[in-house]
Amino acid sequence: MSELKSSGKSFAISKWEVWEAYEQVKANKGAAGVDEVTLGEFETDLKGNLYKIWNRMSSGSYLPPPVKAVRIPKSHGEGVRVLGVPTIGDRIAQTVVARRLEGKVEAIFHPDSYGYRPGRSALDAVAACRRRCWRYDWAVDLDVQAFFDSVDHDLMIKAVAANTDLPWVVLYVRRWLAAPMQHPDGTLQQRDRGTPQGSAVSPVLANLFLHYAFDAWMARVFPAVPFERYADDGVVHCVSERQAQYVRRVIGDRMVQVGLRLHPDKTRVVYCKDGGRRGSWEHTSFTFLGYTFRARAARGPRGNVFTAFLPAISKEALKRLGHTVRRWQLHRRTELSLAELAETINPVVRGWMQYYGAFYRSALSMLLARINTYLVRWTRKKYRRLRAHRKARAAWDRVTTQFPGYFAHWAWVRHPLMIKTARAE
Repeated sequence: MSELKSSGKSFAISKWEVWEAYEQVKANKGAAGVDEVTLGEFETDLKGNLYKIWNRMSSGSYLPPPVKAVRIPKSHGEGVRVLGVPTIGDRIAQTVVARRLEGKVEAIFHPDSYGYRPGRSALDAVAACRRRCWRYDWAVDLDVQAFFDSVDHDLMIKAVAANTDLPWVVLYVRRWLAAPMQHPDGTLQQRDRGTPQGSAVSPVLANLFLHYAFDAWMARVFPAVPFERYADDGVVHCVSERQAQYVRRVIGDRMVQVGLRLHPDKTRVVYCKDGGRRGSWEHTSFTFLGYTFRARAARGPRGNVFTAFLPAISKEALKRLGHTVRRWQLHRRTELSLAELAETINPVVRGWMQYYGAFYRSALSMLLARINTYLVRWTRKKYRRLRAHRKARAAWDRVTTQFPGYFAHWAWVRHPLMIKTARAE
């Protein structure tokens, strides 16, 4: 990597750009693609592999391999989504293009676009949504149906071309959009629409497409109507039921214009009912980014209890986390020490607390207490002298008091569920 500048090539792509893209891919880790080459295996000939990527990209001869179809659970609820996992080399090539494109388009993006952007997060979107639900009585819960499978390639290329003067960026985006998806049985699915989730370039392409399809259009057509958008999920806030119905209808027409469609069941007009809003409506709750917004008990600064429209972890997300805890089978991991158990689960539980505990964290209490129940069962199973309920409870109280920071979730919940009926098996 000593030579950092390209020379004698069709496109001015530096070796340094490829190196920085590799470092970003390495930091993000990730699975192997269709070639089954892991990052470690790629690094056995790192210099040669990076040179091949640079040489082909800068000469215009880089052709992306198929992406690997991988089904995963949705991150904020029920259902699955299909990721298109590129090879390590292709991920590096995509990152080169994504970095160039992001440098051009980040400045034009709408302030209420939160997905896949530096310095913005899903929690920022949830916080903004919460504030606006307090100010506006009505909301339109938007869901673009199968967005990543439906994006119009010609419109995508048009959006990219409008924001770069680099022909190689347009060239490679076009090739990636058309790259086939390889399924587990080896069959190749040709694609004339959509952009696969899981690729390094897909987030910026999705944001760019929806910037023109939705964000900038909303700013022109409904400049006084606020919204939050995270990828293909969004919430629009309205002052009346009549306005909400109209906005929903016009947005639906707009999506059809750009080759998309609002999900007929998941897109709904919602009345943000709370203690001060006495009206009635079919839908009085919605879920956004793993948080369900609905009327909940709240406590004011003087201790007074009232009903507010607030977000808390959704039932679907809580169920998914509960399944994860069950799969751990902590009570059976007696070959591990308590320290090793903590080291195993703390990073995961801490992440849950940071995300789902950011708002109305008491909704997580039952889940965290359930983890404690498994740990009590582990204690009674591992140590014969602690199998009696009373002794197990005394040992538990002693450990949680002396070492309150041992497990991440003990900062919030130290008691187990059903400690008197917990079994040692």
